[in-house]
Amino acid sequence: MPRIRKSLTALFLSLLASATLADVTLLNVSYDVARDVYKDYNPMFQKHWKQKAGESVEVKQSHAGSTKQVRAVADGLEADVVTMNQSNDIEFLADKGLVVKDWAKKFANNASPYTSTMVFIVRKGNPKAIKDWNDLAGTGMQVIMPHPKNTGNGRNTYLSAWAWALKQPAGSDKSAQEFLAKVLKNAPLFAAGGRDATTTFMQRKMGDVLITFESEAEMIAKEFGKGDFEVVYPSLTMQTEFPVAIVEKVVDKKGTRKQAQAYLEYLWSKEGQENAAQNYLRPRDAEILKKYAHFFPPVKTFTVDEVFGGANKAFAAHFKDGGSFDQIYQSK
Repeated sequence: MPRIRKSLTALFLSLLASATLADVTLLNVSYDVARDVYKDYNPMFQKHWKQKAGESVEVKQSHAGSTKQVRAVADGLEADVVTMNQSNDIEFLADKGLVVKDWAKKFANNASPYTSTMVFIVRKGNPKAIKDWNDLAGTGMQVIMPHPKNTGNGRNTYLSAWAWALKQPAGSDKSAQEFLAKVLKNAPLFAAGGRDATTTFMQRKMGDVLITFESEAEMIAKEFGKGDFEVVYPSLTMQTEFPVAIVEKVVDKKGTRKQAQAYLEYLWSKEGQENAAQNYLRPRDAEILKKYAHFFPPVKTFTVDEVFGGANKAFAAHFKDGGSFDQIYQSK
């Protein structure tokens, strides 16, 4: 009898496991600090899709520096969708034929469901009295940031500082490059991604200031407590977008186009926009943005199109081999 009971138990568990297998599996390859956003979003979408289509969907996640992620997709990582923090990362996949050329027109708002800004995280009491970008170039300052060549977070930081320098009296590309050289000289290391930069600043206690997305400040508060740091908004900062796209060859191969399309579209739903706001990302929905206005203080921003003529031009001028970053870093 015990042997029969064990066999029946095993059979029951096997049937239960089979019953709970997902009808469809999607892989979302994303940037480093998006973990919390999609950890909350995925169950919402799964519930929505089950109710709408009667299918259960398993959503797998992959997170790392954005450039590293798109290169992995180009090398064969079978992402159904990519959710990044720089449009030129999506363009990279479009150039490889993995994403359609007009990907930015496939969804609303230039295929970016929410935005953010770059802010300074400083130690409690702001002991170095950091108020704006010029303070980061001071003697004895230590700046923690992700690598500008490999991460969207790092590039947004670099471009924000460059734009601020351009806007100063007598500002020019030459003065901006000289300013960035001083800031980068104060970076003791470059983190592998935004979350790694946060760990370096908060856990390893390195640096006087961490430059990161506005949304990352809330993650830091949840994990480390609000009493250990302060958020400083510089006088000018970049409005960052988070473009999304379907990886054509993968969804056609797996037969998951319908589900992948729905997964990304749902980011613009009321629920998806609420989730963005609750994760301190600025929603596109005006009504929800107003509802959460207390999360998002007014800040003077610029877009990459306004200052640099677009993400591709900015990438070519500053982050391709031989660009301004290399010129600065080689002489650092």
